[in-house]
Amino acid sequence: MVCMDFGKLFSKIFGTNKFKFDEVHIDQEVIESILYYAKSSDPNEFMAIFEGEVKNSILHITGLIFLPSETSNEGVIVNTGMLPVMRTQWGSVHSHPGPSAMPSDADLFSFSKNGLFHMIICQPYEVENILAYNRYGEFVEFKIV
Repeated sequence: MVCMDFGKLFSKIFGTNKFKFDEVHIDQEVIESILYYAKSSDPNEFMAIFEGEVKNSILHITGLIFLPSETSNEGVIVNTGMLPVMRTQWGSVHSHPGPSAMPSDADLFSFSKNGLFHMIICQPYEVENILAYNRYGEFVEFKIV
């Protein structure tokens, strides 16, 4: 008699393994774009959705998707309903026009509803000022490739 773990069976039937990853790799060009847009939009925030895929348990972020939004120095509202239906929303990146890249309560709510990996960049908008989080607001490490 062959016995299969229910979780593995569920993943096999519904293809949920495509959402599991152990590492996050981000293209250098994506990081450069994040730095550029954060600096360009200051003193307002900017926000973009991550484009990428999971292969071999690595989430590889390969681009940014910009959707219609309303922005100010206190926040940004993005119309995620404009994201194509078949597009996976891996997460988001946005800027904080101040010295903290810690998520606000609104950020944490957004993280929990929109993707699995999120970044916040704060002033002075350098690579060292980027922090990454999972959907629960816990720190996540990433590698620039």
